[in-house]
Amino acid sequence: MTPSPAELTAFKTAFASGAIIAYPTEAVFGLGCDPDNDTALTNVLNIKTRPQDKGVILIASQLDQLRDYVDFSALTTEQWANVAASWPGPFTWIMPKHPQVSDLLSGGRTTLAVRLSAHPTVRLLCDTVGKPMVSTSANPSGMEPARDIQQIATYFGDSVFVIDGPVDHTAQPSKIQDAVSGAVLRG
Repeated sequence: MTPSPAELTAFKTAFASGAIIAYPTEAVFGLGCDPDNDTALTNVLNIKTRPQDKGVILIASQLDQLRDYVDFSALTTEQWANVAASWPGPFTWIMPKHPQVSDLLSGGRTTLAVRLSAHPTVRLLCDTVGKPMVSTSANPSGMEPARDIQQIATYFGDSVFVIDGPVDHTAQPSKIQDAVSGAVLRG
């Protein structure tokens, strides 16, 4: 199920206005917004009741969309080869961030969680706005992540802009690994 041109236009307007967006990812629905809009990001964290010090993931369709956020030059050739071998796909990497990146994205750390997605809807949405989106599971903290728009409505009512699409109900949330140390944070 691909969003229609009218849905993409409405999405682009909602994204630009700072709306919270609910959208399908590989395993669950995500909540997101413009990563450069701190008010929108604060709203995502508040609606989810997620502590600011946890940070969020940036999800993108193309590597170039992450260049303003991640300091790729801080990775060795071997570290970059490990990252490149897993992308695009459901694999999140913790990487050194650029200093100007909001602490709301990184949880106040010098690193940032990023993923280059293979999900067709995610890719289309990121390409529509020409940048990455915030991605955190669509659920209030402590609840099961939403896997369909009915759960989105139950959790958030009409307070989010929803793009419908498929998720793999058998998939697990993405693996998270530190690109520098190699430590696996979520398997």
